[in-house]
Amino acid sequence: MEYSKIDKLNVNPSLLGFGCMRFPKKEDGTIDEVEAERMLDYAIESGVTYIDTAYPYHDGESEPFVGRVLKKYKREDFYLATKLPMFKIDSLEQAKEILEEQMKRLDVDYVDFYLLHALNKDTWKKVIDLNIIPYCEELKKQGRIKNFGFSFHDDYEVFEEIINYRDWDFCQIQLNYIDTDIQAGMKGYKLTEEKNVPLVIMEPIKGGALASLSDDIEKVFTDYNQNVSISSWALRFVASLPNVKVVLSGMSTYAQVEDNLATFKDFKPLDQDEEKLVEKVANMIKAKTKNGCTGCRYCMPCPFGIDIPGNFKLWNEYGMLGLKNTAKRRYTNLGDAQAEFCKKCGKCEKLCPQSIKIREDLKQVAQDIKNL
Repeated sequence: MEYSKIDKLNVNPSLLGFGCMRFPKKEDGTIDEVEAERMLDYAIESGVTYIDTAYPYHDGESEPFVGRVLKKYKREDFYLATKLPMFKIDSLEQAKEILEEQMKRLDVDYVDFYLLHALNKDTWKKVIDLNIIPYCEELKKQGRIKNFGFSFHDDYEVFEEIINYRDWDFCQIQLNYIDTDIQAGMKGYKLTEEKNVPLVIMEPIKGGALASLSDDIEKVFTDYNQNVSISSWALRFVASLPNVKVVLSGMSTYAQVEDNLATFKDFKPLDQDEEKLVEKVANMIKAKTKNGCTGCRYCMPCPFGIDIPGNFKLWNEYGMLGLKNTAKRRYTNLGDAQAEFCKKCGKCEKLCPQSIKIREDLKQVAQDIKNL
């Protein structure tokens, strides 16, 4: 396992981090705890030391589940990250209550990496207005949180304002080889280098979208090296950046854990030829992708029952793969959750970290599928 050296924080986490947002689920939608624990155990036993969860993940079940699994390990043997959900908070007192709840859920005395979750222009204003930063700084003095940072979903200008506000211990941004110009992007990455703010990366495989590509695009990678997975290219792209200290992967299957561990066991940064190859693939993908949905499900549940990420997933895969019959069948199987039943209330758009024009895109999904 490859490990990072973060001199600023005097820690050495695994370069691969286990993201606890996409555990396998049972038919009723709850976490398949038996399989998820098997996956976490295998990752930890193979050297993964950075475990990332959050208050809302799996409808609030991720934190308590992770806490139960980690009790079998020595506390000093792993780094635990969780997040304060600013999008749910309207007062400092509420923030304090949630922090206490998180500590109980996780059954720990301290959290190694504590983040203000999914900051954007509006939630950043709340952070300032509610005096959240002084509160978190006091938690750090008390030793209840060891390192204080934020995760981010908005435009670069907002990112610049936040990162310049104080000397953050670390921060977390979305970055992958096709999202270099959205949100913080590569411009934001370079700013973290300048500011000496260690970086954690989320969505390196864009919610799984970069794990399986159309045959013509995959051939670019397999012609160069057929012995590695398609997703490994995406992981290596971000992990090759010097200021990236942890690459989070939200693993949903045991096979994904195995594949990611193989990538980081004897990690090799991209060389110049491989960088050009990734750039070529990125341009090919951008030409085919319909929209930037990562399947994070922050938009859900829809008050009218529309499966927003489900509609976008089949739409994007149709754009990538061109399988008309598959797209029509999957759309039909959505039933009352089809895009055409959207009531255009707009609730989802306020929650989307990717700033997708969901109502417009759902209308386009319905039109495209009907025209197949």
